[in-house]
Formats: sequence, C-alpha cells, structure tokens
Amino acid sequence: MSVPVIAGFFPDPTVCRVGDDYYLACSSFEYSPGVPLLHSRDLRRWEHIGNILDRVDAAEPSQGIYAPTLRHHDGRFWIITTDASRIRDGHLITHAERPEGPWSDPVYVAGTLGIDPDLAWDDAGNCYLTYASFQEGGGIVQVLVDPGTGKTLGDTRLVWRGTGMTNVEAPHLYQIDGVWYLVVAEGGTERGHAVTIARGPAPDGPFESCPGNPILSHRSTGHPVQNTGHADLVQSADGTWWAVYLGVRPHGFTPHFHVNGRETFLAAVTWTDGWPAFHEPSPPVTPIDHSFTDDFTGPVPHPRWVTPGRDLTCVRVRDARWHAEAVIDPDAGPARFVLRLDDRHWYGLVAEPGRISAVARIGDLEQEVGSVPVTAGPVTLRIAAVDPANLGAMSVTVGPDDIVLTVGDTELARLDGRYLSTEVGGGFTGRVLGVGPGRPDLFTYTSIQP
Repeated sequence: MSVPVIAGFFPDPTVCRVGDDYYLACSSFEYSPGVPLLHSRDLRRWEHIGNILDRVDAAEPSQGIYAPTLRHHDGRFWIITTDASRIRDGHLITHAERPEGPWSDPVYVAGTLGIDPDLAWDDAGNCYLTYASFQEGGGIVQVLVDPGTGKTLGDTRLVWRGTGMTNVEAPHLYQIDGVWYLVVAEGGTERGHAVTIARGPAPDGPFESCPGNPILSHRSTGHPVQNTGHADLVQSADGTWWAVYLGVRPHGFTPHFHVNGRETFLAAVTWTDGWPAFHEPSPPVTPIDHSFTDDFTGPVPHPRWVTPGRDLTCVRVRDARWHAEAVIDPDAGPARFVLRLDDRHWYGLVAEPGRISAVARIGDLEQEVGSVPVTAGPVTLRIAAVDPANLGAMSVTVGPDDIVLTVGDTELARLDGRYLSTEVGGGFTGRVLGVGPGRPDLFTYTSIQP
C-alpha cells in the first residue's frame, strides 16, 4: 500500500466495473475540464481517457468540483458530484451511454446541501442518493431520487452518524449477498483519516457498526502513506474484491509535507464474518514512469491538460523527483512557466522579450529571485524537483524537496519545496505545472525514479 496506482493529484477515487473494464473518476476542484476519467483492465495500470465535466464554471482554489461517485446501471454510466461553488443548488448528476461521452447536461438535486454524494439502486430500480449532510447536525443522510431529472421522491432521512470521529463523509452504499453496506470516511482528510463501515438489512438501515472499525487507517503510524481514507469497493469478474482509496506521501522533517496532493491507492479486500478487511495487493503495485512529451500539434490537447480558470494550461505533477522543460518564445509576448499549488503559492519563470526572471510567490509575498538576459528566439525553461540540499540533517529546515529554476544552462534559483505543500498552503489539491498565456512550442515531463 505504499505505491499509488494513480500518482499525483487524483483524490477521492470512485470506481466501477463493466465486464472486464474498470473506470475510475476523481475530484478536480478548480481545474477544468472537471472529473478526470481513467480506464484500466487490471486495477494497476490506468489510462487517463477523458474528463467528464467539460462545462465547469471558474472557481477559487480548492472550490469547484468535489468528490464524485461513478456507477454503471442499466446500461448507462452515472456520475453524481458537488460543485462547491454552487453548493446551494444541490448535487449534480450527469450520465452517458459510453464513458468517453457525450455526457448529458447536468441536473441538480435541489435541497441536498452537503458533499460526497453516492447513487445506489435496489432490486426494484429505486435510486438512493446518500451524502454527507451540512444540515441538522450533519451525518450521513439519504433520499430517493429520480437520477434523470434530479427530482427527490421523498423525505431526507438520517441513516448513520459514523463511529464518533469527526467529519463523517464520503458514503458509498452497496448491496452484497442481500446485505446493505455503508462505507464512509471519518477523522478528516488529514492525518486522522480512516475508513469505517456499517451494515443493515435495507438501503436505509438500520445500520450496525463493524466491531473492527476503522477497517483502514494509517494514523499514528510511521507508514510512508498517510491520510488514508475515502474508499470505494469493486468486485472483479473472478469474484475477488478490491478497494481504491486516497492517501498522501509526506516527506521532510515534522510535520512532514505532502506536495503532489492526495493520490489513489489500491487494496485487496477479503471478507470474514460478513465484514471486509484491507490488505496489501499481491503482487505489490510497482512505480510507473510518467514521462511524456507534448508538442500541441493536434486539434485537441491530451486530457491531462487542464486549466484553473486563469491564463494557464496545467498538468498534474506525478512524482517525488522529476524535471520538466517548456520551450517558449519570449518575443511572442510575456509568458510564465510555473510550479503551482494555488494562486498564492507558486514558483516560476517569467519570460519577456530579452529577459527571463525567476519569481517566488508565498502567501502575500511575491519576490523576483533571479534573472538572466536572453537573445531573440525560443528559449528552454526548466523546473526540477530534487533532493533538498540538507537531506538527512536533523533540522526543522529539511523539506520534501528543493525546486530548481533554470534557463538554458543557467540556474536562477533553488527554493525550499515546503512552501508549495498542502501543510503550508492548505487546500485539497496538489502541485501542477502551468504554462501560459498560450501553449509552449514543446513541453517535456520526465519522471526520476528512486
């Protein structure tokens, strides 16, 4: 459980199987198009095949599209999620016959104020919307819904408050061998994150808590993967069970810093006395080379490219150590190549005719930290994440990495990576590399394996 199956900023995973194919979707927050969709045949190797919501309003950092649920029912794919920037409109639902779309225009479920919605159907075809409520003391609530129109078909009822930990959220409801199971996250999506489960005779319970709860948590351990939770179960064609869940890989001195966001991990699941247990997958998941080169000559960019609603085209960082290059012509107009956590936390190279400067933005402070003159024509800008210079020291200044900003062969800055971490900047996202305005002539990202 120490290597993600989907590395980088791919949080809140939800998975379903159709025949021999698995499909997985994640949160996207302020980045558009929203809800990345990935495909796999073995749950270990995933291909980013698209983004479900191509019509996402601009949002502030860590707002926008929150945790979705992806399901396949009666020959159709369904996604339900929450646009936190329009949270009072209720959860939104869209559907498609094929995972690559086209996806329908979203409908909103009025009166469902909360996050982390789930859809499940009983044998009679009734559709249950279950979510973490922001009303009446919180907890996991449920209402019957027509998923095609978004109309609720009854009263909302409380079904479970969890085991007593904070932030009861991320419900997923399943019928397994005639029993209904409710999987939730508790403890918050930080170091106390955990997966708990309850079961009952009907979709609305009453639910009894598993005596072994939490069934997954790495809290208060030295495990290299922390913040584990927000799980979704899936059964393979051979009858075995699996779970995807989120986790982070923190580095550096205390409080330890995770920089690439919440990532997607895989666990094998076994059942004993009607309760699931999570295990290391066998064989273990192995690291993947995420290197790629894009020249943007095609009519449509690869789905890995997204935008935060600003003048940047961005791609998620996938590794602990990496380097990336963007070929830009400063004479075409001012442009930036940045490593971004959010609008207030980024390091980058700013290109203008005759000059390239290195800039650091940390909170309210923005400072030029180096510059170099350049001649006319395209120039290669380089950003890299490398081992911190004081790696191994017993020092509170040891961070997760150093970020090196280079123009051609000239290093302009080497900056502390702690300030582009969630522990410093806050929020729910991870690092991305951004270029803009416009696209570079050439972009290369290279994984550096340990």
